[in-house]
Amino acid sequence: MSAADLEVDVCIVGGGPAGSSLATRLARAGHDVLVLERAPAWRWHACGVFTSPAAVMALRRLGLPDATIEAVARPIPAMQVEVPGAAPFRLTYGAEDSGARAAVGFDRQQLDRHLLDGARSGGARVEAGWTVTSVILANPRGASQVVARGPDGAQREILARLVVGADGIRSLVAREAGVARPAPLGHRVGLTFHVVDPRPAGPIDARMVVLDGAYCGLAPVPGGRLNIGIVLTARERLAQLAASGAGETARDVLRRVERRGEPDWATAEACDSPAGAAPLGHRVARRAGPGWLLVGDAAGFLDPFTGEGLNRSLVSAELAAGAIDDHLRRGTPLATYERRMRGRFGAKDAVTLVVQAFLGRPALFRYAARRLASRAPVRETMGLVIGDLAPASRAFDPRFLARLLAP
Repeated sequence: MSAADLEVDVCIVGGGPAGSSLATRLARAGHDVLVLERAPAWRWHACGVFTSPAAVMALRRLGLPDATIEAVARPIPAMQVEVPGAAPFRLTYGAEDSGARAAVGFDRQQLDRHLLDGARSGGARVEAGWTVTSVILANPRGASQVVARGPDGAQREILARLVVGADGIRSLVAREAGVARPAPLGHRVGLTFHVVDPRPAGPIDARMVVLDGAYCGLAPVPGGRLNIGIVLTARERLAQLAASGAGETARDVLRRVERRGEPDWATAEACDSPAGAAPLGHRVARRAGPGWLLVGDAAGFLDPFTGEGLNRSLVSAELAAGAIDDHLRRGTPLATYERRMRGRFGAKDAVTLVVQAFLGRPALFRYAARRLASRAPVRETMGLVIGDLAPASRAFDPRFLARLLAP
């Protein structure tokens, strides 16, 4: 990037899956796209690894070759859900017409690299190591202004017809637009890292273990590793984190996870240091306005329990690409994106909030878990809803609720 001001059609702040896949779609459509990614090189950070088959389907729609997907994803037949006082049960996500039969655990370093390379090869300009320091959003007739500091320390000014926030739960673009809102689920902290997994390659279930004051996800990923994701929900756990640090808190949680024939993950060799995210939840009043739009976690993120984050990032980028193309070519209001996102995720958000309400009340969660464990049709429906393979409205069908909650 030269010292001169740069003018582009779209400036995307953040080069994660949402930002890079959006850049790919817009560049292929002929738009002048710039991606500003803060990290000079990829490093492990708090992000989603386990996801349903819906994310694989979204990657295929983006054009990622099957060979690439197979190289960066490890198939996971099901998730074992374990709740104290209830029998464990398996949630499966496959569907006959889904085009994908298993959930997956991703190697995020390789997946993110392929997605960012795809944006470059699609024609987008990608600048790594650029930190956005300020954003001035447009009035209905003007361009938006982005000021960024490059690896050399010099500042550059970019003028864009549209600025897209793909910059996560602490989105600068969302704050500048005045739409960031407190997390709806209270203060929670997420910790995630990898350990060496000595088990042979092959299909292995993921596990979601609900504990007092925390829940813990264990998902096998490529490269002989296990991804561990922990969400701390109780004040006592948050106090422990402040006093003892992320590593010791994570190990203490893992010591309380029943082994069930698996290695002792609390003493397993770590592949990276625990990365944290707080506050874990994020919501926005709107996802688009004059001169700006939000995708991925910046557009709202509720819960890692369902493994929804990566699929939501990819789908939001897909919906945003169509809305932005229409806006830049024909002046169609960006509000169409907001309507599409609400139509796609409104009911799923409601399901997520219900799941979190149950998680916050162990007796209720045990009650539901016992019924899911013993009622296969109800369990199958819930797996499809959580996996984004069936309309979330099914979870609010009175007949489904009766089958789930009736004694």
